Amino acid sequence: MDPITTMYSTSSMLRTIELILGLPPMSQYDASAEPIWRCFNKSATHPSFHSMANLVDLNLKNNVVNPLSKLSEKFDFSKEDKVPDALFNDVIWAAVHGLNSPCPAPVHAAFFTAETNEVKD
Repeated sequence: MDPITTMYSTSSMLRTIELILGLPPMSQYDASAEPIWRCFNKSATHPSFHSMANLVDLNLKNNVVNPLSKLSEKFDFSKEDKVPDALFNDVIWAAVHGLNSPCPAPVHAAFFTAETNEVKD
């Protein structure tokens, strides 16, 4: 089989799921996206799936107590967006990267301007 060189995006995957389920597009982006039909064969030729035993205890919990874990206990997850974004990002960043790792500043930009190497007189 030849390699697939088509550029796909998240919208392509969404469009493919919509087509499989017979759903209409949800937006103009998935409506115009290229479905990932080239990734499928007409017949299934895949070997059967063989599971492997877990190598990590799935019942383990992180019981570390620190200032951020105490803070996160007070977060209200009863409805989306009730936790302040910046604070939530700080807690998640520290949990993944360590308490002494500074969280990078958020970037809120929908557009950017590319640099040009124009010489101005």
